[in-house]
Amino acid sequence: MKKIMILGAGIYQVPLIKTAKKMGLYTIVVSIPGNYPGFALADKVYYENTVDDEKILAIAREEGIDGIVTTGTDVCVITIGRVCDELGLCGLSYEAAQIAVDKMKMKTRYEEYGVRTARFRKVALDDPDIPSTVAGLDFPLIFKSVDSSGSRGIRRVDSLEEFASAKDYVRDNTRKDYFIIEEFVEGEEFGAQAFVYNNNLEFILPHGDYVFHGDTGVPIGHFAPYDLNQEVIADAKDQLRKAAQAMGLNNCAINADFILKDGKTYVLELGGRCGATELAELTAIYYGFDYYEKILRTALGENPDFTIDGPYTPNASHLLMSDKDGIIQTQADHNEPSENIVEVQFDYQPGDQVHKFRVGPHRIGHIITKGQTLEEAQKLLFEAMDKVEIKVQ
Repeated sequence: MKKIMILGAGIYQVPLIKTAKKMGLYTIVVSIPGNYPGFALADKVYYENTVDDEKILAIAREEGIDGIVTTGTDVCVITIGRVCDELGLCGLSYEAAQIAVDKMKMKTRYEEYGVRTARFRKVALDDPDIPSTVAGLDFPLIFKSVDSSGSRGIRRVDSLEEFASAKDYVRDNTRKDYFIIEEFVEGEEFGAQAFVYNNNLEFILPHGDYVFHGDTGVPIGHFAPYDLNQEVIADAKDQLRKAAQAMGLNNCAINADFILKDGKTYVLELGGRCGATELAELTAIYYGFDYYEKILRTALGENPDFTIDGPYTPNASHLLMSDKDGIIQTQADHNEPSENIVEVQFDYQPGDQVHKFRVGPHRIGHIITKGQTLEEAQKLLFEAMDKVEIKVQ
């Protein structure tokens, strides 16, 4: 029986663990202690911090694993790269992983390789004169932690008066002594899921995003297909391919964030893993294959076979959220059974404490729908959301 090590035991790793079990794999799940649902599904659990690459490497050697993988998080990507390099496993390299989780290194590579991206500056947290450091950049600006994920450590700034509070926010969400400030590219934000296998871009699936606007835009749902003309899709594919090559991403899923301005695609960033917020499910439903299985087979050194024949299935998803901190009193799904309501999931149970939504981890569930057209899938999505009742006090 092959052994797969899955880093993380949270809500976004649960489908990966379930798929691995379905494939007959021995699942070793690693995560810090906590109330994480993936623990109960694993064959073996190690309560370790997934950023401790030395410890995880030692466990991987001892267990003789055949692959290591995660989904939906950047936190442990460096660990995956280290283990893959040291044990000769299939996956992104240690060097690529380091670039993928450090936005400074990423942006520098983009400039070197001619990837279209926003202008930026590296800024020290103790810089006494940030306005002088970023002179030449145009407002609005984005203050961005180089090592955070889930939309944390990112804040839009429209004036010099906002610099101090934005820097404090970044400081609270980084382990580095520097961050980046980049120009905010005014345009249409969209994302894409993609996969690189044996240095070949197997597919790119642009998707639209539903966004919660707080300190910065936080994705709270997605839909596909995204209405782009063929020239824009070709340009996005070209920029993604250049960005992946610049970063050295290979044998891994890619989560891409783009801005479309004046018909041209600007790369915000690429992650060397599948996106969160039901993006694996979006990809799977649209193409008609089990995306988690493809990710796992790649990690095991097996050919994932991305043959895509269609037909393609439009689909949409949205998080369930609370508008206040509190305890869940009751929750119920009043939707009639429908083959086009793919899933209504509650992350918590009555009696559990939840947070007012500000960032992605504050989610309390999700809904996924599909249809013959995108319009049908989206219409059903919001109708279904209206029939889900969650009372928080």
